[in-house]
Amino acid sequence: MKIAIVKLSALGDIIHAMVVLQFIKKHHPETVIDWVVEEAFKGVLEHNPHINQIHTVKFQQAKKTKSLLLLLNELRKIRRFGQYDLVIDTQGLVKSALVARLIPSLVTLGFNEHSLRESFAAKFYSKTFQIDYSNNVIERNLAIVGHELSFSFDANDIVNKRPFLHTSKAYVFDLLSMDKKNIVLIPGASFPSKCYPFEKFAQLTLELDANYLVVWGNEMEKNIADEIKGLSTRVSIMPKLSLDELMSLISQVDLVIGSDTGPTHMAWALNTPSITLFGPTPGCRNTYATDINRIIESKSKVNPLKIDKNDFSIKDIRVSDIANTSRDLF
Repeated sequence: MKIAIVKLSALGDIIHAMVVLQFIKKHHPETVIDWVVEEAFKGVLEHNPHINQIHTVKFQQAKKTKSLLLLLNELRKIRRFGQYDLVIDTQGLVKSALVARLIPSLVTLGFNEHSLRESFAAKFYSKTFQIDYSNNVIERNLAIVGHELSFSFDANDIVNKRPFLHTSKAYVFDLLSMDKKNIVLIPGASFPSKCYPFEKFAQLTLELDANYLVVWGNEMEKNIADEIKGLSTRVSIMPKLSLDELMSLISQVDLVIGSDTGPTHMAWALNTPSITLFGPTPGCRNTYATDINRIIESKSKVNPLKIDKNDFSIKDIRVSDIANTSRDLF
């Protein structure tokens, strides 16, 4: 069987979908699996032994440059990805559903209209699957694939997953300590209300005697990193890292602390201890808690179907709670 998985973006969502690869290969080892993704996120999929080919699209670039010609060329390109027995859209947006429909295949599978935030997307599929939108995203991804490919799973299977992010090489980072625990802090996120206050990150570094490394991906996040360092002498700021380098760093540290964002979810994928902080997004849905991967949520009542970007309740999470959870993980 030849399968194409459509998960275009964003980084954390792609990681949450990638876990299905090892389950497919466990139950159907001869299956050929290709993946369709936005060009900017190709790096997180590269070097994965379960992926045969990565197809990239540039919809984000077309949107940014407002290029209708680029958009049309990308849509035409999709028709040339090849013939598949099954195309699975694990994203469930109108955009990803259209991509899935354009790929030549015997079956185009996606979530049904009652399982999606953008319910119109279901009209593009030849076959649909129902599961509540509020269910854990990792369980949703496994459920749709498992149902179609006739395999089952339980919580222990997810908890005991194998690490599934792979790098081109093992990088050496001079800022890693040989004497202290190494903790990566991730201050950035896709929108401001998901970010934990920099002042509290700085306070946290005074609670635990460790080597703190702050990572960043754009100038706004670099400014936040500088603010944290300005308040704490225990902090080092990493240079800007590629996805390959970032995955390697996270695989080598003792703990990752950050909000609901891609780099934090890398820790879960790599079986690295982590603490994910949630304010305006649902912790029980957007990651999978384990003995080494903990979540701390604000007291907000979150509607997964309608995220309130004006909910800054993440700032109310106490530094002491993060510190105590960190001690549990050491």
